[in-house]
Parts: sequence; C-alpha cells; structure tokens
Amino acid sequence: MQGWDLNVLQTAFYAQAIREQTIPKGPIDRLGDEISKKIANLTFANFVLKAIYANFATMNNVFDNPAKWSENVIIADADFIDKVAFDLTVNFERMLMRRIPKADLARWIDCVALDGGVREGKNEVQVVLIHDKKTERLDNFTPSGIKTEINGMAFNDHLGEFSMSAYPVEELVSKADFIAEAAMIASSQKEVKRVMVVPDDEEAYAKVRHALRRIDDEGKRITLFAMQPMEGGNFRQEILGYSLMSALGIKGEEIK
Repeated sequence: MQGWDLNVLQTAFYAQAIREQTIPKGPIDRLGDEISKKIANLTFANFVLKAIYANFATMNNVFDNPAKWSENVIIADADFIDKVAFDLTVNFERMLMRRIPKADLARWIDCVALDGGVREGKNEVQVVLIHDKKTERLDNFTPSGIKTEINGMAFNDHLGEFSMSAYPVEELVSKADFIAEAAMIASSQKEVKRVMVVPDDEEAYAKVRHALRRIDDEGKRITLFAMQPMEGGNFRQEILGYSLMSALGIKGEEIK
C-alpha cells in the first residue's frame, strides 16, 4: 500500500465538506487536479480504510514490507492493558493486604506469547502497542516510557527475540478500527503463523472479530484476549487477566 501525500488528509475533509455543501470548492482546487480526482473517486469510508494503512506505512514500514514480518505478531491496545493492570492492582492489594508492584511488561508479553502458541526456542515475535496520541507512558508497567523505553526496543529470553513498536492513533481513525485493520493485515501475511490481539472493550472486540471473518487460513493460529469469554469466531480466546496477574507477581496460591 503506497503512502498518501499529507495534503490528502486535508483534501479528504474538503471533499467531504463539498459533498455536504458546507465550504466552497476553492481550497480543494488549489491542492491540484490530480489529487482532487483521486478523492472524487473515493467514498469517505474507503478513504478512512486507506488512512489506516497509511498510518502504519508512514511510521515504520513494518506493515507494508513483507520481508520484515515475523512468524509471531502481538497487537495490543496499550491504554487498555494499562487500565486493566491498574484495576487488578487496586483490587488485589485490598484482597491480599500487600503492595502489588508494577506489571513486568516483558513477563506479560511472554505470557501472551505462550497463550498464543509460541513455545521455547529461537522465535521472533513482533509486539505492536497501539495507544492514544496523548499517552506518553504506561503508568502501571515497567518499563513504562512509550517513546524512551518501549518503542524500538527489543529483549531476548527463552522464547526468542521480541521486537517492540508503539504507534499512536491519529484523530481520523478510531483505535478500535485501527486495531481491527492491524489484526486483519497481520493475519493476511503468509509469513505470519500466530497472531495475538488484545482489543479494548466489547465494541473493539466485535470490530476485530468482524475483520477476522475475512481470514481463511486453517494453518494460522489467531488468539483474541478479553477479560471474560466473548462471542467466538475463527480464532481462539484467552482470558487477559491471567497474563496480567502473572506480570503483577500475583500467584495462584494467594487467591485460593
């Protein structure tokens, strides 16, 4: 997917406004006939879909360069896992009567990988954390700095090498749509064998579930994570709370 010129973002809004007759045609004409024709041939919904692809392509070229795909891909809503980690911390500190440390991000990623079918060995795992544009850190994880400690970093352990990337969501696209399209793109790659997705609420989960209906590959293992059992599809399900509890250092015998 080729990236769009930055002016296309502005042009799309002009095109939409022209259809709604809220602004004159002058501004769009000044952006050039060629771009105008492109936008004229797109519905606004189709443009949003292309913007999602462009958002990935302009950040790291990971999603438009098949040579860089790993066999294992984890896609997670960073703000959501941070919120759930906070809720678990508050609840278990009251229940266990002890301080709960911040969640170990590497430990959580390991647990998600294991739940998604990755086993000990020299694996390569791409970890994609999608977050709100204003989010600068994960307050309930360590490491926490998205730009300084997470994005572009990697770690190795008994499961293999994990490469971490963090992508902010632009205002044009909702995070739920962004994650759903990311899950669909990753699942469509021939090189990818396992995809693990952590969406936000029920609405985001439903969008991911709908996007994955287009994936028809019995050899691919796709796992969705949620805090409770959800409506199924052509994927496996795992409970998110278990991996986060492990990352927070909460042991099973403590809650029996």
